[in-house]
Amino acid sequence: MKQLTKAEEEVMQVLWQLQQCNVAAIIEELPEPKPAYNTVSTIVRILESKGFVGHEKQGKGHVYHPLVQKGDYSNQSINKLVDGYFQGSFKSMVSFFMKKNDLSLSELEAIMKEIKKDDQ
Repeated sequence: MKQLTKAEEEVMQVLWQLQQCNVAAIIEELPEPKPAYNTVSTIVRILESKGFVGHEKQGKGHVYHPLVQKGDYSNQSINKLVDGYFQGSFKSMVSFFMKKNDLSLSELEAIMKEIKKDDQ
């Protein structure tokens, strides 16, 4: 799976949220200053060529939908981060973020409870 640029990822976030929409709807969801219609249209076509987005013709326009699920992309991105910066060690990554964010023991316990809850 290819990596996305920041602009591509921003458009994908909207597509994952809306599931089906046209370019105008994507622009509506993006923060100010709003990008030009042609800019977003070009990004969507690039996402199509990368295999992230599909479309259906609707009238004179197109309705777009994600072909890649957010969870799949997130998982691949996290694995790339862990491999690239933490030599493949999730333990090193968690340790790094704990130290950087000065997590307390109670915060760590809350995280562990969430993880255990998700496993069940």
